[in-house]
Amino acid sequence: MKLSAQYIAFNTILLKEIRRFTRIWVQTILPAAITMTLYFVIFGNLIGSQLSDVHGLRYIDYIVPGIILMSIINNSYANVVSSFFSAKFQRHVEELLVSPMPNYLIVLGYVFGGIARGVMVGAAVTLVSTFFVELRFSHILETLAVVFLTSALFSLAGFINAVYGKSFDDITIIPTFVLTPLTYLGGVFYSVDMLPGFWQNVSLLNPVLYMVNAMRYGMQGVSDVNVSTAFGMIILFVLGLFLFALYLLNKGIGIRN
Repeated sequence: MKLSAQYIAFNTILLKEIRRFTRIWVQTILPAAITMTLYFVIFGNLIGSQLSDVHGLRYIDYIVPGIILMSIINNSYANVVSSFFSAKFQRHVEELLVSPMPNYLIVLGYVFGGIARGVMVGAAVTLVSTFFVELRFSHILETLAVVFLTSALFSLAGFINAVYGKSFDDITIIPTFVLTPLTYLGGVFYSVDMLPGFWQNVSLLNPVLYMVNAMRYGMQGVSDVNVSTAFGMIILFVLGLFLFALYLLNKGIGIRN
């Protein structure tokens, strides 16, 4: 395919994905904003007001970056896993595979659709957070980089889950038993310094910890881990998952029966 044709193919998938979730924004964007509002009210105002400062920040200020990133993670993942699995279930993914479109464009189209939803939801939650805290961005470029890379990473994870999924139940297993525990134990609501030494070391095995702390560094200039290490880990995961997703698509695993 010519470069112009590849752009049209990629743009077609991306626009289809964006229209898919914006058409039902009441189900895709609004619930995340409402859920995160409850987090701010319960954990931030009610419980947080009884807690001492963390790294010199009020508790509600401290948890804002993690809550924003948590909404981005959940929605980037959910968008791709549901969309690509639906394409498999409805048997129209074959039309993409037999087209002259390179497989990497198919992966990128769905991934950027997930990024678009993650960024939109993140923006909505950020807007909601302004009613509770005075936002500041110590390193705006790092903040934007974390948002983009994290959205890409979990969009890829959602794509891989959809490839392997054989039923709608299969696409709920990972979010329930893997994604949710990793997110809640990734330093969203606490600093790793609060944990005993053993659990601090265990926490370092959680990839979400690096994303949350990179986001916290971008917004507030504080982090429990080395920021360069955090970005290195995120980029490594993104590249690894992209290559794996491309491998699955090239081999037709979970698609060609």
